[in-house]
Amino acid sequence: MLKNNGVPSREELTEVKPSRERLQQGPVVIVECIQEIPCDPCYYACPRGAFYPFSDINSKPEIDYDKCNGCSICIANCPGLAVFVVDFTYSEEEGLLQIPYELTPLPEKGEEVVTLNRSGEEIGTGRVVKVLNTKKQDRTAIVSVAVPKEILMEARHIKLRREGQ
Repeated sequence: MLKNNGVPSREELTEVKPSRERLQQGPVVIVECIQEIPCDPCYYACPRGAFYPFSDINSKPEIDYDKCNGCSICIANCPGLAVFVVDFTYSEEEGLLQIPYELTPLPEKGEEVVTLNRSGEEIGTGRVVKVLNTKKQDRTAIVSVAVPKEILMEARHIKLRREGQ
């Protein structure tokens, strides 16, 4: 439970997850913003209007998944690093996870990484497919990682495997 250990429970995550059908249609945003806090940059970042207007600055984000195409623009705009994009249609065996990344050094395309769950525990490996890091993102890179589909919904960060890391 988020309040006790900083990690959302399965029940809390169920509230913010797209339907199984939508997950099978292509890239889609997942906003793991579980608490009501004063924040709304995701709403203003989305060029497709996939985020419903907030009734109050403290409201949790709500998404119109039919409008979301998984463009990932909202990822770097979230100050809480709570926005991800998942794509179950990436390949037959792998899904694509797009995550915010604010550490240095940045991973490199083609690099094999360790995947971590929400608690920081190692759950598998992945392969960096793309690293997007522009001035517009204000030092929050978006790292795209191919991971086995069975861990796509659990993987939420990566650890580099470089010597000395």
